[in-house]
Amino acid sequence: MAPKWSNALQRKRSRYGPLPTTEDGVYVPSHRDDPSRRRRRILYAMMLAAFTFILFFVAWTRVGESSPRPATPCDSVEEGYICEPEISHFWGQYSEFFSVPSKIDDDVPDRCEITFAQILSRHGGRDPTASKTARYSAFVSELKSNVTTFKGKYAFLNDYEYTLGADQLTTFGEQGMVNSGIKFFNRYRKLASKATPFIRSAGQDRVVQSALNWTQGFHAAKTSKHIKDSAYPYNILTLPEDIGFNNTLSHGTCDAFENGPASEIGDDATSTWQSVFTPPIKARLEKDLPGTNFSLDQIVYFMDLCPFNTVASPTGKVSPFCALFTEAEWHEYDYYETLDKWYGYGTGNPLGPTQGVGWVNELIARLTHAPVQDDTNTNRTLDADPATFPIGKKNNLFADFSHDNDMSGIFAAIGLYNNTEPLSTTEVETTHETNGFSASWTVPFAARMYVEKMKCGRGKEEFVRVIMNDRVIPLQGCGVDKYGRCELSAFVKSLGFARSGGLWSQCYA
Repeated sequence: MAPKWSNALQRKRSRYGPLPTTEDGVYVPSHRDDPSRRRRRILYAMMLAAFTFILFFVAWTRVGESSPRPATPCDSVEEGYICEPEISHFWGQYSEFFSVPSKIDDDVPDRCEITFAQILSRHGGRDPTASKTARYSAFVSELKSNVTTFKGKYAFLNDYEYTLGADQLTTFGEQGMVNSGIKFFNRYRKLASKATPFIRSAGQDRVVQSALNWTQGFHAAKTSKHIKDSAYPYNILTLPEDIGFNNTLSHGTCDAFENGPASEIGDDATSTWQSVFTPPIKARLEKDLPGTNFSLDQIVYFMDLCPFNTVASPTGKVSPFCALFTEAEWHEYDYYETLDKWYGYGTGNPLGPTQGVGWVNELIARLTHAPVQDDTNTNRTLDADPATFPIGKKNNLFADFSHDNDMSGIFAAIGLYNNTEPLSTTEVETTHETNGFSASWTVPFAARMYVEKMKCGRGKEEFVRVIMNDRVIPLQGCGVDKYGRCELSAFVKSLGFARSGGLWSQCYA
């Protein structure tokens, strides 16, 4: 099957107009000197009031602009994020995007300018997959048939009906992708004002729709600055996810990874941890809800209903399902999902990093303006055509849209978490202990990795830096500096695993 180009206006009418913006700077009202002390005091008071009002107005109308990092990684519901850090940041890959704490400031260093920017994004918040939604529906029916009356914090279940769909973006998930497009434009405004990103998307509908919503946000931010954007609606190169189609944004062509022993490693790890953390929850729930007898899988389903019902709300209102579990239990749940990403698709799986090799080699080609050198899952026909894989020096903005599992393999192929030791399957490890790795910190809904190239002062060589959900990830094996960066040539050299094809030869051994 051939790839297809999607036109945003043909696929979906824009539901979002230009978003509000402000002029740069703050107006400070002037005043005339007055010999009268009383009048001067009145004028000072009026000045202070006006100044305060203007500051408030600027802050209130600001949309998508860069701002100092908050004391806690919590953004507002109005901007498409959930502001419940005590629980919503511990829902694994079902967390909605939030700004992850960073030890290194993600601002562009002084005397430096960005010359290249690549975003690799997960799709936005969605309904459960078709198979999961069937299981959740059956679970809710069984629960309500076994319990005649729900009391206390469970009382909402008396009127609850399972209405979640399957596979598609929710309204809240769409808005999260619009916000992501706004944020990308504002962060890379100097480049984005003069260029249109080259956009690719994996073929599943929710991924394509995420790319479309992202372009709406990018376009709205651009035109709000009175910049003409005749290229909109932007073309999106859609790569089919069919079996046998080489696609660096969707795994599926390495037989040993899909069907061999490697495919069971993640399930084994999560099963082990599930047998540790769910029995106490099962005992508590069965005591609270006489007549129930939950399986360990059903405990996980019960917890899944929290994030999925939350992102089903147009405003991201936190579901009452979430209050049925303690914060400690949410940490355990988050770790359950983290083990799945680590051992199922990431560094903890012998063939996990190999699934990301093709995309990394495409990244090298984009960074160095050279042809792609790869014999793994890249599509050689597309990558050899400038129309479907531009690599010229004028091409410096790229946006790829994919899935959480595929992104986990790409992170591993880059080696972003090579310093993380194998994760325990019998006790929770914090993000401090895992060197920043968790499912919620790396691949939440609307997750995004930025790869930046920057030129600084009169230096002859450019630098590369990686930012994951606003967290600067210090690069490894390439002489990283205090800003988390490496020189371009050293960074490319450090990607020897990808450049050599990883363990692709084992895919069909």
